[in-house]
Amino acid sequence: MSRIGNNPIKIPNGIKVEVDNLKVKIDGKGKKIEYLMVEGFKAEVENNVLKILRPNDDREKKALHGTTRSLIQNIIIGLTQGYQKKLLIVGVGYKAQLKGKTLVLDIGFSHSVNFDPPEGVIIEVAAPTEILVKGIDKQQVGQTAAEIRAFYPPEPYKGKGIRYEDEYVRQKQGKSVS
Repeated sequence: MSRIGNNPIKIPNGIKVEVDNLKVKIDGKGKKIEYLMVEGFKAEVENNVLKILRPNDDREKKALHGTTRSLIQNIIIGLTQGYQKKLLIVGVGYKAQLKGKTLVLDIGFSHSVNFDPPEGVIIEVAAPTEILVKGIDKQQVGQTAAEIRAFYPPEPYKGKGIRYEDEYVRQKQGKSVS
């Protein structure tokens, strides 16, 4: 039994949800997003509450019940609050800057690394060593942050590289004199 799938989704003020067969249309803050549910699932809207109902108790439908509910809730949260990931750059002389919409990273290579964000993702550079990735799509924000981090993941000896704000990098001791 899916416990997450059975939880109702509260629809906040300013968000409009319409259900058309398998399509759930969500409007808010000038954006319109459609989510196509798996065949057989139903959605009901009553008193600013959205419920996702599964057709039967097959193993596959039970597994998709919670996933469907979570994806729709992520869309609603994205339209109301948005998502963001903060990246930190650690290393002497390492920095980031914006040129237009392009993120330019100076991270110890012989050349600068240029990164163009995908549509729907906003990149801000709060300080030369802090990058903020924002957007309304949780998956897209996380993927963009992971692509930026992949240019220079933190290394275990000095901890240099690009890391998430809350990431802990375990440091190795290195060579020891005995």
